[in-house]
Amino acid sequence: MRINADFSRPATVLATDQEWIHSPEHGVDRIMLDRIGDEVARATSIVRYAPDSSFARHEHALGEEFLVLDGIFSDEHGDYPAGTYVRNPPGSGHTPFSKEGCRILVKLRQFDPSDLRPVVVNTADASLWPPATEQRASTLLLHQFQTEKVQMLRVPGGCDFSIVTNDGGVEVLVISGSVEYDQQVLDVSSWLRLPAGSDLRLSAREDSVLWVKSGHLPAA
Repeated sequence: MRINADFSRPATVLATDQEWIHSPEHGVDRIMLDRIGDEVARATSIVRYAPDSSFARHEHALGEEFLVLDGIFSDEHGDYPAGTYVRNPPGSGHTPFSKEGCRILVKLRQFDPSDLRPVVVNTADASLWPPATEQRASTLLLHQFQTEKVQMLRVPGGCDFSIVTNDGGVEVLVISGSVEYDQQVLDVSSWLRLPAGSDLRLSAREDSVLWVKSGHLPAA
């Protein structure tokens, strides 16, 4: 299976275009944003757990990162409420479930093999964020390794801003609010990926929160 698998080309999945697809586990559905492979795949997805659903235990041979979009995601290591960002490095494993249901952004098999630091950040904790301003986006750094950088951005409505794509491109998921890129409106849950060298200029149509990852895409 190949979905948005050419990393030399821009890719956009608007919220209005997204389709839920059943996973092998009952009560767990997915929106596939990009994918190379079948059930074991290099993949970026939005995953929805119905209340009292679970997924079989699995290991992360090449790592897993996720951001809880709503609800509470859980595994044997703890509970992760909305806004929690987690990195499970290569060699880790878990048995995920959700008692009340949740949605998460998940990226699989995309770690540098030497990036072994577990990460858990509750982005809903206001004390972690720098002071907000009316004119500029505020940034919360979640993880950085070599060229890869993962951040959350809070952008005031009416603010225009740019994101440097560098050699590894950039990827954006709209968590709340609405932004405009190249005369295209990206509402909540819309996803955008641009290759290296692209000019990413966004305009916030309202107060918005974005998940942004850069410097991580493979060469074309």
